Amino acid sequence: MATSALLMIPAAVDRFGARVHGVPAHRWNDPTPCTEWSVSDLVNHLIGEHLWAPHILARETIAQVGDRFDGDLTDGDPAKAWDLAAASSLAAFQATDGSGTVHLSFGEVPLAEYAAQMLVDLTIHQWDLARGSGQDETLDPEAVAFSLAYAHANIDTFAGMGIVAPPVPTTSKDPVVQLISLTGRHF
Repeated sequence: MATSALLMIPAAVDRFGARVHGVPAHRWNDPTPCTEWSVSDLVNHLIGEHLWAPHILARETIAQVGDRFDGDLTDGDPAKAWDLAAASSLAAFQATDGSGTVHLSFGEVPLAEYAAQMLVDLTIHQWDLARGSGQDETLDPEAVAFSLAYAHANIDTFAGMGIVAPPVPTTSKDPVVQLISLTGRHF
């Protein structure tokens, strides 16, 4: 399962990037389903995640990277900043063989686990970005299936770390609705 995440990351990066480039100029300050983030804040979060990726994949520790990716990373042009971060991240992911471990804020994990987390983050935040900026909310079915299985297996850990809001009950059989609801978002 985690190997497939590594293979799915390039397309997920492209899909998220398409949403970044589709944000209307007047929507950057609009709210997103991530209640503490505007559209710009959400994109800034993903820029930071993807600036971190080459360092994490190079097996650097959090202490080694330090706080260089804190704050506003958009430099006044979120789409351009995203493109630069995404290119760097993709190059690092494509250069790795997917083996070994990496250092994350909560400890050392298999690199494949990190790839899974990045794919899930890209998929869920693609929906958040689309919803917040008024774009097409359609998600890739394969990425949704992967993310939903991953979320089901890890929701207690996510909640315990404060990464997601409590799940929103749903009776829907739609995998997208299930994923969005499971990760604390209202569809």
